[in-house]
Amino acid sequence: MTASSLPPSGLLLLAFLLGLLLGSFLNVCIYRMPKDESVARPRSRCPHCGRPIRWYDNIPVASFLALGGRCRDCGAAISFVYPVVELATGLLFAAAAWRWGLTAAAAKASVFVSMMLILAFADLADRLLPDQITLGGAAAGIVFSQVELLDPGAASLVLGLAGLAPGPRLASLAESAFGAAAGAGLLHAVAEVYYRLRFREGMGFGDVKMMAAIGAFLGLGAAFWTVMLASILGALAGMAFILVFRKGLLYQLPFGTFLALAAIVVALGGA
Repeated sequence: MTASSLPPSGLLLLAFLLGLLLGSFLNVCIYRMPKDESVARPRSRCPHCGRPIRWYDNIPVASFLALGGRCRDCGAAISFVYPVVELATGLLFAAAAWRWGLTAAAAKASVFVSMMLILAFADLADRLLPDQITLGGAAAGIVFSQVELLDPGAASLVLGLAGLAPGPRLASLAESAFGAAAGAGLLHAVAEVYYRLRFREGMGFGDVKMMAAIGAFLGLGAAFWTVMLASILGALAGMAFILVFRKGLLYQLPFGTFLALAAIVVALGGA
């Protein structure tokens, strides 16, 4: 039986298992990319004792549960982030398959949510957004605009006012490029206004580059809603940190994490 002939439940299970496996690799990216380390070599090791992880101790989620969340060799605690990322990737892949089936749209969404998970957890842990994902993601989004075409939007309107009538592929390319440029420009403008009002940086340039990737994949309209939703999530989290953890008003949350979460919601939930 081929993948295209699998019943819906079988397709969802296949997508979930694929997400679990890829989630294990995303953990490597989250841990190594902010440190400018290779994601290919050396093989995975315990960060505490440095011993290589056996293949049967590297099965997504299952190995963490079987080991009780501790290294087999030194007994040090394994971060809960590992199974969370693996499980989240599996569930998001299944959600993409449930919505779009075995299509280019599902593949594009799966690549996008994988990038957003790396950025979300890298920013949360290290306050860094790797260029390999932000700038590389912007380039990938433009490429994907020719695989799964974006709906006409702001770029098509501008081209129409200029008397140009591009075909569907060129229009999609324009939407992606315009989304990348305008999305990054929007966030850069917000950061600049914040700096001039408060005389301190409210976000790093990594967030701006991240918005270029989001705009390239989703287009300008979805990028705008991503910023709006991320701002709401960030504001709610900021108030919670102030009230619960008694953080000061100047405490800076990793905005890239909220951008990533908002982008996933918009990408999977948008029309």
